[in-house]
Amino acid sequence: MSDSEYWFCLTHHMVEGTDGCRSKDRLGPYPSAEEAGRALDKVAERNEEWDNDPKWNDDGPGSGDGPGNGLVDGTPDN
Repeated sequence: MSDSEYWFCLTHHMVEGTDGCRSKDRLGPYPSAEEAGRALDKVAERNEEWDNDPKWNDDGPGSGDGPGNGLVDGTPDN
C-alpha cells in the first residue's frame, strides 16, 4: 500500500489515509484526498448512470421487484 492512497470513511464522512477505519467502513482507495472527498458524488453519479442504462431493465417482469418476480417454484425463470 502506498502512503499516497486515500479513502472516504462512511462512518465519519471524512477522508482518511492508510491508518483509518476498517476497510468495510470506507470507499477507496483513491489516488488523492480530493478524489476521496468526492467518493459519495461518484457513487451517486454511477448509480444514476446504471439506473438509466438502456441495457438493463430492472423494472420489468422477472426483475425480482415485488410479487411478479418471475419465481414460480422458488427458482429463477432463466
